[in-house]
Amino acid sequence: GSSFHSSRRQKYGAVFKTHLLGKPVIRVSGADQVRKILLSEHSLVGVQWPLSTQILLGSHTLLNAGAETHRQRRKLLARVFSRSALESYLPGIQELVRGELRGWCRAPGPVAVYSSAKSLTFRVAAGVLLGLRLEEKRFAELARTFEQLVENLFSLPLNIPFSGLRKGIKARDLLHQYMEKAILEKLQRKDPRADSDALDFIMDSAKEHGKELTMQELKESAIELIFAAFFTTASASTSLILLLLKHPWAIQKIRQELASHDLPRQCHCFQQACQKTVSEREVQSKDSQAPLPPRLEWKASADPRGEGRASPSPHVDRLVQKASGSTGSERQEEAGRLFRRSEGPECNCHSHLTLEKMSRLRYLDCIVKEVLRLLPPVSGGYRTALQTFELDGYQIPKGWSVMYSIRDTHETASIYQSPPDTFDPERFWVPQEEGKEHKAPSSVRFHYIPFGGGVRNCIGKELAQAILKLLAIELVSTARWELATPHFPKMQTVPIVHPVDDLQLYFHPLQPGRESGEPNKAET
Repeated sequence: GSSFHSSRRQKYGAVFKTHLLGKPVIRVSGADQVRKILLSEHSLVGVQWPLSTQILLGSHTLLNAGAETHRQRRKLLARVFSRSALESYLPGIQELVRGELRGWCRAPGPVAVYSSAKSLTFRVAAGVLLGLRLEEKRFAELARTFEQLVENLFSLPLNIPFSGLRKGIKARDLLHQYMEKAILEKLQRKDPRADSDALDFIMDSAKEHGKELTMQELKESAIELIFAAFFTTASASTSLILLLLKHPWAIQKIRQELASHDLPRQCHCFQQACQKTVSEREVQSKDSQAPLPPRLEWKASADPRGEGRASPSPHVDRLVQKASGSTGSERQEEAGRLFRRSEGPECNCHSHLTLEKMSRLRYLDCIVKEVLRLLPPVSGGYRTALQTFELDGYQIPKGWSVMYSIRDTHETASIYQSPPDTFDPERFWVPQEEGKEHKAPSSVRFHYIPFGGGVRNCIGKELAQAILKLLAIELVSTARWELATPHFPKMQTVPIVHPVDDLQLYFHPLQPGRESGEPNKAET
């Protein structure tokens, strides 16, 4: 656990030997040491993933690619995450986020935020990035199958009945069958006038580089894109909601910044629709004599902390209306209808956000960076020593595993004025007069590595940050939220950072005129 490694770090320093599954591992933290590891990819160290991960994700992925193949793959994927591509994804993502938040506010009971965030990010990856047309039932089946694949990525490499690897292979084969069918349908209905999605970008980019991708390569690329956008972005989204709840003054500052740029604030039809739905369910509940799950009703004079009001179970599933099955794939107007829930007339309170509009929100950018610094979704990365080399005075033998710790590096960074363990978005604030000329030196950059670094840094980091900003904007503009449990949950850090109870929260639509009112409060 994190406390064990923290005590070892304090005792032995930034580089020390430990064991993982009976094998020696060198654990590394600190900007100088991590910098050497990340900038020595393909020379001193090489990528290392468990055999089970290689089997389940396939050989045509960035994760498992060697030096030259990795360079070629990144070239092919560059267009998927280009600025123009990201701009084309935003309307669909924004509509999915709005639909999800509307469901959260309509729920009569607590929402399991981490599970709901995984549902949202899966929809974004499958629907917006890949342009897949899914009925709601098929979407739910596919999401469950994909989760089974991910849960068994780090299994013992034993392909025997009931083993984790066998379960993962079964899930992989089901996903590949569906992806092949979906890709073939997509190719058959390809409209040259329609906007492109990630699969189109990959195929077009491959042709430009003189390569025709096989069906196996396309299937593995599709699965890898979902994998990249699924758990880590869901983790960061959950952490964002949790940290804003713990620090309500940050919510107020975001709202003030949005107002100063005349960007979305309160959605009145959103609030009216949510109130109507909850009222209808209360009437239906009374008529049927079926008790509703507990929900804290907001009143101006009520204590908003929810203190002493716990949910009946820490694992209560969220109660939201399922999608009607109405889907579409065209980017601007049609993307907003992807997986849309039954929610009445389309809301026209907001205009679509753009990358340029979001780039003006400098304080929100600091918020997102601070969330990723304090609770990075992935705790670190693994490499293999390709040759014996020296690190911080120690000899690292060839063939040994090296684990660089993102979390430890963030926790021990000494370059900030405020303590590393506090939530302080303004540690990232750059005076406007410094503007675009501000560029941190290399040694400073490696104090902050939520997306890794070097040639294997996260290729989708701009998309991930855009999703987090969209979520924050929509959330603070339309809702307020509070704990459904007496205390904040503990965080599990392996393999992905998440609350042990999924983070049980109540969501309420903002009352008219309340967007600049008193902030939420919750007891820690």
